[in-house]
Amino acid sequence: MVLEVLPCYVVCDVSFSMTDHIAEVNAGMREFRGVVHAERQAAAQIRLCVVVFAERALVVQPLRAALDPPEPITPRQESGSDFGSAFTLLRKIIERDVQILKAQRIQVRRPMLFFVSDGRATDHDWPAALAQLTATAAGPEMIAFGLGAVDPPALDRIGTSRVFLGRDGVRIGIALASSVARTVLRPDHV
Repeated sequence: MVLEVLPCYVVCDVSFSMTDHIAEVNAGMREFRGVVHAERQAAAQIRLCVVVFAERALVVQPLRAALDPPEPITPRQESGSDFGSAFTLLRKIIERDVQILKAQRIQVRRPMLFFVSDGRATDHDWPAALAQLTATAAGPEMIAFGLGAVDPPALDRIGTSRVFLGRDGVRIGIALASSVARTVLRPDHV
C-alpha cells in the first residue's frame, strides 16, 4: 500500500494587529490536533507545517505528523504584515517538502495552505508573490481565515478555495479540520 500524504501549511500573521487573536489561534491549533487525534486513519495522511509572519516570515514548525504537539504561536511586536514575504517563503518550503516526500516514494496530495490574518497587508506587492506561489506545480489549495477587523477583498483574493471569518462564529480549529477532512476524504483531490 502506497502512503498518501496531505502537506498542510498553517500561515499565521503575528504582527501587532493580531496580538489580541493569538490565544484564539493557539486554541484552534490544539482543537485541530484533537480532531486529527480522533481520526487515526486521516491522521496518518496529514503533515503539518506552521509559518508565522509579521515584517518577515519564519518557519516555527517544519512539516511533520499532525499528531505531534504544535509549537505555540507567539505574537511579535512588529507593526508590519508582509504577506509577500510569507508567500515567497512558502513557495520555497512547499516545493522543497514535496520533493523530499516524493523522494521517499510517498504519494503527495495537492498541498493545502490555511492563511490566518486580520487581512491588512502592509506590503503592496504581495499579490505578485501570491501569484508565484499558486502558479507552481505544487501550488496549494488556498483557504483564508480572517480575525478581527478583516480586509475582505484581500482575504477573498487569498482564499481562492474558501474564506472563513471569525466574526461569523467560526472557530479556527473547526475550519481547519473541516477543510482538511474535505480534502483527505475527496478521492478526486489526489
